[in-house]
Amino acid sequence: MALVSEYFGCNAFDDGVMKERLPKDTYRSLKKTIDEGRELDLEIANVVANAMKDWAIERGCTHFTHWFQPLNGVTAEKHDSFISPIGDGRVIMEFSGKELVRGEPDASSFPSGGLRATFEARGYTAWDPTSYAFIKDRTLCVPTAFCSYGGETLDKKTPLLRSMDALNQQTMRILRLFDPHTDVACVRTSVGPEQEYFLIPKKLYNQRRDLIFTGRTLFGAKPPKGQELDDHYFGTLKPQVDAFMKELDEELWKLGILAKTEHNEAAPAQHELAPIYTQANVATDHNQLTMEMMQKVAKRHDLVCLLHEKPFAGVNGSGKHNNWSISTNTGINLLTPGETPSENAQFLLFLCAVIQAVDEYQDLLRVSAASAGNDHRLGAAEAPPAVVSIFLGDELTAILETLEAHQIYNPKAADQLQLGSDVLPKFPKDNTDRNRTSPFAFTGNKFEFRMVGSSQSIADCNTVLNTAVAEVLRVFADRLEAAPDFREMLNHLIRKTVREHRRIIFNGNGYDDAWIREATEVRHLSNLRTTPEALPHFLDEKNIRLFTSHRVYTETEMRSRYEIALENYVKTIRIEANTMIDMAQKEILPAVTAYAKDTADAALAKKNFLADIDTAYEAALVKKLTSLTASIHGDVLALTEAVRRAEGIRDITARANHAKDSVLPIMASLRAACDEAESLTAEKYWPYPTYAALLFGVE
Repeated sequence: MALVSEYFGCNAFDDGVMKERLPKDTYRSLKKTIDEGRELDLEIANVVANAMKDWAIERGCTHFTHWFQPLNGVTAEKHDSFISPIGDGRVIMEFSGKELVRGEPDASSFPSGGLRATFEARGYTAWDPTSYAFIKDRTLCVPTAFCSYGGETLDKKTPLLRSMDALNQQTMRILRLFDPHTDVACVRTSVGPEQEYFLIPKKLYNQRRDLIFTGRTLFGAKPPKGQELDDHYFGTLKPQVDAFMKELDEELWKLGILAKTEHNEAAPAQHELAPIYTQANVATDHNQLTMEMMQKVAKRHDLVCLLHEKPFAGVNGSGKHNNWSISTNTGINLLTPGETPSENAQFLLFLCAVIQAVDEYQDLLRVSAASAGNDHRLGAAEAPPAVVSIFLGDELTAILETLEAHQIYNPKAADQLQLGSDVLPKFPKDNTDRNRTSPFAFTGNKFEFRMVGSSQSIADCNTVLNTAVAEVLRVFADRLEAAPDFREMLNHLIRKTVREHRRIIFNGNGYDDAWIREATEVRHLSNLRTTPEALPHFLDEKNIRLFTSHRVYTETEMRSRYEIALENYVKTIRIEANTMIDMAQKEILPAVTAYAKDTADAALAKKNFLADIDTAYEAALVKKLTSLTASIHGDVLALTEAVRRAEGIRDITARANHAKDSVLPIMASLRAACDEAESLTAEKYWPYPTYAALLFGVE
């Protein structure tokens, strides 16, 4: 059996492969492009492309593809072969620098939010050299950005890369103020997304139309046992799951993906995988690949991987905890407390920048995690509420409070450090608990944004985080550069930020109703509970100004994304509603009716056998089932009419609100009636695998 170190990254055209296969001058030039964002010369691209092609062919590849992330939230690829005719019916294998750097896929069927008409089909893909090419299914995959013929972005990667550039520019201004001779050349955000998911038996999945069409169970009565005993979390892996995880690790490691931690999560059949931190755009690519590989590997083990945020009612949903930090090219994490007064002052300034950014752009963070699926998850167990707040921990919060008050912080058994007129502690680097109810928690040297849904791309939330923090750092840098006394202005900015944005800091229980009331009524934080409530804030004037001023989005691109997000919400609920109607009409109503009839027939047979026999049970059951079938039938008719009315609403915002206010309540009522009917119907009559079978069926 091969050692992991021997095959790790064998399917990635990574730094080691480039160093080995590229001429030294070419390698150095490409590294400058990757590390410093310099433009890539076409001659260099030709050399790189040829080396890539030879490497891929040696590994059995015949095709290449520009692998990109359109606005539908998944990945896309169009495969082209390496063959090129040379006459006499013969071919050679070629791959040019032009083909590497730019592709021209048909873009007409991808979401564009009105950016382009259907007949304007051309789109361009552009190589992202900072994310290594890789081999998947005997195809060389080149990670790329995607834009329209007119130059508008049609993907999730391009805004993310722009936001990384914006943050780099403003962070470098701050670092040069602290040290004019700094050896830091650039700054990047590091991200480690924890991925939660469910595994269920494939044979049972194939019997559930709701899972096939929507990714979640639209019906399902609560099983006798759920997660009440907390016996699944970190529990021993079942053999089938263990085999799946081992193969998944191997496939991810071959791609150079740093899969690190895996375990059972809180709900039955729920699990988690966490990677080691990588650069934000690379982490985004790797997370998309991870989700794809999870689904592929699961099928090989007669399992299905569910990535929906709430596949089962009554148990934990699945999220994607986005661990975010800022690091220099020299390996320094700027969110790590330092060992000297200057380092601690720098840390506190960056900490304050994040605090202010989250407070001022809390609506954008909520928007970045908004989806029909995630609306079912937020506020439930293991997921934060829709109110955005920051958890810092008691000690760090106390430090900021004493700074604001011009007081001395005196922790027990801690050295004191001077910062101007303030006395700061030598506080430990991991001085915070893990607050699972907080949407945005500081965990020692990073922030964990826990609101993102399990199926969502992490590109959106990181684009928001990067840009919002860049804007605050821009304001800080302007003030510090113009100040006659750097140290005095530094202290002023830290105190001012704490004073003006302390409302966003909350270290308590985010599930507590008292907190929600305090957050909204006293602190005036936003509580955007649903996607239709959240999405319009994306187009608030301050948010348009934020993104356009840093050239992350144009206003036109923002409006297109708003349209796409609302369309996706509406379509998702329409598909779910139609699936419920189909299942209830064709299978649930016939099953319940058949059971009621057989029960009534049994009662009549008993009466015919013995006139005075007690049939109260059968009578009560038939009466209850008949009442439920009437309720189910009524809800089906009402839901059908609500879906029909939605088709006549032209405005997408109004249609989304109709889905939220009219369609979803009927769906909830229909589900409640069907779930009650399931709990009363003999199992052999029920047309679908139960929750008990789905959640506990993996061996």
